[in-house]
Amino acid sequence: MHRTLSTLPEIFPLSTPFRISRGTKTAAEVVTVQIEQDGSIGRGECVPYPRYGETVETTIGAIDAVRSAIERGAGREELLQLMPAGAARNAVDCALWDLEARLAGSDVATMLGLQRPLPEIATAMTVGLDTPEHMGAAAAALVDVPLLKVKVDRSDPAAQLRAVRAAAPRPRMIVDPNESWTIEEVSGLQQLLVELKVDLLEQPLPVGDDSALAGFVSAIPIAADESVHVTADLEALPDGYAVVNIKLDKTGGLTAALELAREARQRGLGVMTGCMICSSLSIAPALMIAVGSLFTDLDGPLWLSRDREGGVTSRNGWLSAPQPGFWGEARAAQ
Repeated sequence: MHRTLSTLPEIFPLSTPFRISRGTKTAAEVVTVQIEQDGSIGRGECVPYPRYGETVETTIGAIDAVRSAIERGAGREELLQLMPAGAARNAVDCALWDLEARLAGSDVATMLGLQRPLPEIATAMTVGLDTPEHMGAAAAALVDVPLLKVKVDRSDPAAQLRAVRAAAPRPRMIVDPNESWTIEEVSGLQQLLVELKVDLLEQPLPVGDDSALAGFVSAIPIAADESVHVTADLEALPDGYAVVNIKLDKTGGLTAALELAREARQRGLGVMTGCMICSSLSIAPALMIAVGSLFTDLDGPLWLSRDREGGVTSRNGWLSAPQPGFWGEARAAQ
């Protein structure tokens, strides 16, 4: 067996800025991995995330460190031992899944026992953090989608959420403070969240403070995002959480994400599938988790001014899988 691994940093500009409580993004900076073997090429993508101390440079360095092992034939299970969870392992793991399917003349969905073709999935459409007036205007353009995700901070979440709900009264709603609230705010906003028919509150407290959720009985489910990266993190998760948000850039690939989803369900936790701002090459493997999820938040590529050719498409908040052969399939794209 002879393999060749290559890495490529790529930048995908956004059509509009994406703002959350931690800052504003105007482009998706990704690292693309290609692994070639016997004339087939497997691809994977990751998004290095500064919140977790990752940069494009450190990510490429981490992949370079395992290059020789991968080129000698190391597989996905061995990769779990070679690299820690994170963006770098995600790109390599997803490239190995893609390569494996192509070499086998099969596809990843079939390998996992999933329905083929994959069904349309209702994805959250994000309303970025802004003034209540601007957030209301953004929501008005999404009035008919099935699910909204609303980014808020501490400045005036009540006004932000009221503006969004007034403009879009029908969609289900996820509220995401991105670790910016206190337990007092979580408690004090419970009535409003119920009044506005919010379906999920995502990671309201900073990771270091969410022990305050132990024993907390919320009126709506609370999801852990930054607090859960891999299966081992479930052990220390406060019982105030009811859902875990699985992102492949956190788990370090589809292999570890599948394990996390299985274990979360065994513990009675709901599963949500999320993403970073990315191209469709990150979304294609995440769809394997999204198919069985309570909530899906995979609108990352929809923020781009230009996605990869043949990627996912969206119709009013309903996400369709990429074209055949895009990722994880032996068939050539039409």
